[in-house]
Amino acid sequence: MIINIYGSTGEIGKKTLTIIKKFFPKIKVNLLCANNNLKVLKKQIDIFKPKYVFLSDSNASNKLKSTLRSNTKVLSFEQLCYYLSNSKSDFSILAISGYKSLYYLDYIIKNTHNLGLVNKEAIVSAGHIFQKKKYFKKTKIFPIDSEHFSLFESFKFNNNENNFEKIVLTASGGPFYNKNFKSLEKISFSEAIKHPKWKMGYKNSIDSATLVNKCLEVVEAHYLFGVPFEKIDIIIHPQALVHSIITKKNFVSNYNLFKNDMSIPIINFLLQSKFKLKKNNNNLYFKTNSQLDFYKVQNQVFPIYNFFKKMNKKNPANLIKFNTGNELAVNMFKNNLIKYTDIIEIIKKVVSIELNSPLNNINDIINYHEKIEKKSKFLF
Repeated sequence: MIINIYGSTGEIGKKTLTIIKKFFPKIKVNLLCANNNLKVLKKQIDIFKPKYVFLSDSNASNKLKSTLRSNTKVLSFEQLCYYLSNSKSDFSILAISGYKSLYYLDYIIKNTHNLGLVNKEAIVSAGHIFQKKKYFKKTKIFPIDSEHFSLFESFKFNNNENNFEKIVLTASGGPFYNKNFKSLEKISFSEAIKHPKWKMGYKNSIDSATLVNKCLEVVEAHYLFGVPFEKIDIIIHPQALVHSIITKKNFVSNYNLFKNDMSIPIINFLLQSKFKLKKNNNNLYFKTNSQLDFYKVQNQVFPIYNFFKKMNKKNPANLIKFNTGNELAVNMFKNNLIKYTDIIEIIKKVVSIELNSPLNNINDIINYHEKIEKKSKFLF
């Protein structure tokens, strides 16, 4: 069995490869895709000897081609698309952050039987298309982020997904869950990415601090499981051990709990290969003496959630603008162009941009993203 990993040098990609080496040595790593992290990718090539690699950064790709001493072939974007269109993989993991993963999604869906989905932005921007066209009908989707994995596991054993009153997604609250948002004006980028529970890339870490990640996950749950927006809520749970709560119509609530380690959803995804774990890992079991705290989302701490709840989420354009505005604001904060507290205001301003354009397919959505990006950069 073979696997393709999109985003192999990021945290999820690296963890997946570690798990394959430790627990699933019979799964062959076939394709690794990255942006520009040559140092990490070269080590991965040496260890896993993939047949193909792809770098989205053309300078990094050319450098790798000139220095690589192995049988691994470095693909151009056109060669990657051709290869994916004319081959099949057993497993793929999409762990590329941001909406630009949409460039690859059509090809990945045609290529793979099982897709481990980490990227939120693709579902947020194009979920309305996936629903209408039964886009994933030939590909099994397996959510790998912890909240949707926990819902996936629950619904797997409960065939009636409508037998519930409400779904609650938990949020750790990031590093500032007990701080007034207005007091964070002087917070630095390095402070904002210090997540207390999860090791993630900078984008997801900032999104966790602002609670934008949880807003995106509400949209993802809506599209993946067909749950109405009004039946999905968020609570703050600093221990990050309970990942979702399903309250049923008989007044019973199921708390979906497991250790805050992304190895757990990744291992469960790879177990679909029918290969058994090479060895067990007792460190992944939940410890019963853990404290569990839950807090209501406070507007003075996470003002974005109140804005998100009031936003018209049934209009796909608003979701795309929300997503685009956040990506723009996070990168501006990373480059020291704005304050941390400016992120929310930029998102609001981008959502308010008027732009009428069709959103009927993936290309339409990519074009809409690019148009909104141009308008946003002109504004800021």
